[in-house]
Amino acid sequence: MKDLISIIDVKKHVGETVKIGAWVADKSGKGKLQFLQLRDGTAFFQAVVFKPNMIEKFGEEAGTAKFDEIKHLSQETSVYVTGVVKEDARSKFGYELDVTDVEVIGASQDYPITPKEHGVEFLLDNRHLWLRSKRQMAIMQIRNAIIYASYDFFAKNGFIKFDSPILSGNAAENTTELFETDYFGNPAFLSQSGQLYLEAGAMALGRVFDFGPVFRAEKSKTRRHLTEFWMMDAEYPFVTHDESLDIQEAYVKALIQGVLDNAAYALETLERDTSKLQKYIDTPFMRVSYDDAIDLLQAHENDEDTDYEHVEHGDDFGSPHETWLSNFYGVPTFVINYPASFKAFYMKPVPGNPERVLCADLLAPEGYGEIIGGSERETDYDLLLKKIADFGLDPKDYEWYLELRKFGSVPHAGFGLGLERMVTFAAGTEHIREAIPFPRMINRIQP
Repeated sequence: MKDLISIIDVKKHVGETVKIGAWVADKSGKGKLQFLQLRDGTAFFQAVVFKPNMIEKFGEEAGTAKFDEIKHLSQETSVYVTGVVKEDARSKFGYELDVTDVEVIGASQDYPITPKEHGVEFLLDNRHLWLRSKRQMAIMQIRNAIIYASYDFFAKNGFIKFDSPILSGNAAENTTELFETDYFGNPAFLSQSGQLYLEAGAMALGRVFDFGPVFRAEKSKTRRHLTEFWMMDAEYPFVTHDESLDIQEAYVKALIQGVLDNAAYALETLERDTSKLQKYIDTPFMRVSYDDAIDLLQAHENDEDTDYEHVEHGDDFGSPHETWLSNFYGVPTFVINYPASFKAFYMKPVPGNPERVLCADLLAPEGYGEIIGGSERETDYDLLLKKIADFGLDPKDYEWYLELRKFGSVPHAGFGLGLERMVTFAAGTEHIREAIPFPRMINRIQP
């Protein structure tokens, strides 16, 4: 109905009579007053029903019947509500509706997610309904703002959207983390990353990015991991590793700014400390080498406030190490030049130090860990072929990828950002499962 307005827009209609399509999220009242908590996907706010107003408009009998109908509305009943918008300094939202009419659209009986506390497993079983809650709505709005900001950033910086396949014949990362399926008698795998295909796109189109679902067959039960998630990958030619870090920093800052600009209500709903988000925009990100990070961790491992295990040069970081490092610097932190031994085969070695590769993980502060992984890519055909063999991969599966090095290879780099990790960081929420609309049963994590 074109005459309807959204709850988020009521501030533009103070003193006016408006009509809103909404659901009754909750209800309370006493005597001649009923308070309806309404939601429509844009915001939640209160509508106030005063029985004498119903009688004045509809007459004694009809007005009383109307008020009684409103009094007995159940949770998640869908309604058209008409009323006058008023400012309400007592509420965080700042406005309420003085109701003149309520029309029931669809009844709701025995809605399972009542206002009381529910366990995580119960909420996941009812995820299709849990999405209606105020918290979940806010998280999805932040997710949307990040997606919008991604497309805006890449459009403004000369990138072309380049869609990578979801079914692939080879691994981008680790073959033990592949979901295998049968493709008409041949093995195929759900994509871990679109990065290899993006390299082909970059050699054809220049700056490219893709954005879609990826899959990791790892049985990790942490608040940072999912088996199915959304990844944004970007690739660009004629770019060095340091220049790539500049692009990544600008991109993450643009995402945070997009959330501040376009999801302010959601941030307020989640009580996110926006001063921290603004700090991450205003302050340069830190860059520290892997080996310096190891030295730093070793130097502080006996401090009273540390809870990570001892690490040696050559060890990979665990979540506690990442958390401590990013909190130590207080801003998103690039850890650069990791050991080649546990990084992907396509990464270019550090000049003069083949045991380290030109890569970086961007660690988000406040305990959110890695949100970006990126590197400069190996451009030498023979070296890349050797790395593929060293990793136990079949060179025949990568013939097309190797050919990119035969026909006009150039320095190039790229990165991938996990959308759900970025949403969790921006929203200030605890568990990644809330950042994806429908986490699969296998994605459930321990609360």
